[in-house]
Amino acid sequence: MKEREEDVQETLSVASKNEVRIGETFLKRIKSLMVSGVNVESMTANFAFLVMRLFAGIALAFQHGIKKIPPSPKFIETVTGFGFPIPEVFAWAAGFSELLGGLCLVVGVGTRPASLFILITMSVAVFFRHASDPFAQKELAILYATISFCFLLVGSGRFGIDDFLRRQSVPQKE
Repeated sequence: MKEREEDVQETLSVASKNEVRIGETFLKRIKSLMVSGVNVESMTANFAFLVMRLFAGIALAFQHGIKKIPPSPKFIETVTGFGFPIPEVFAWAAGFSELLGGLCLVVGVGTRPASLFILITMSVAVFFRHASDPFAQKELAILYATISFCFLLVGSGRFGIDDFLRRQSVPQKE
C-alpha cells in the first residue's frame, strides 16, 4: 500500500513538473508574440518605420482615441446600431484600441498585438460605420487599417521597445 502511495506521489510530482514546463513554454510564446518582429537590417527602413509609428500612433491616440474615452452616449448608440452585443464594452474597446494602441505604436511596445486591435477597430469603422459612405469618408480608417496591417506583419522595427526586449531575450553569442 505504501509503495502505491509513493507511485502516486511520484506521478503527481512528474505531472506537476510537466505543468510548470508547459506554463513556462506558454509564457515564452506569449512574450515572443508580444515583442516579435521581422529583423530589418536597413537603417533607412527602420527610420521609416519609426516615423510612421510616431505619426500614426500620435494621430490615432490623440486625435481619435482620447475623444472616445469615456465613450459618449452617441458613440455607444452608433455601436449599438452595428448589432454588437454589449455595445458599451465594444465602445470602450474601440476607444482603448485607438488610444492605448496608438501609444503602443509610438513607443514600439506590444506593436503586433496593438496593431491587431487597431486593425480590427478600423475594419469595423470601414465595413460598418462608413459602409455606405463615399471613399473620401472611409479613407482615414482604411489608411490606419493599412498601417496597422503593416506593423502586424513586421513589428516595431529596430527603434522600438519590442526590438530591445527581443534582443534581451535572445541568448548572446560569445
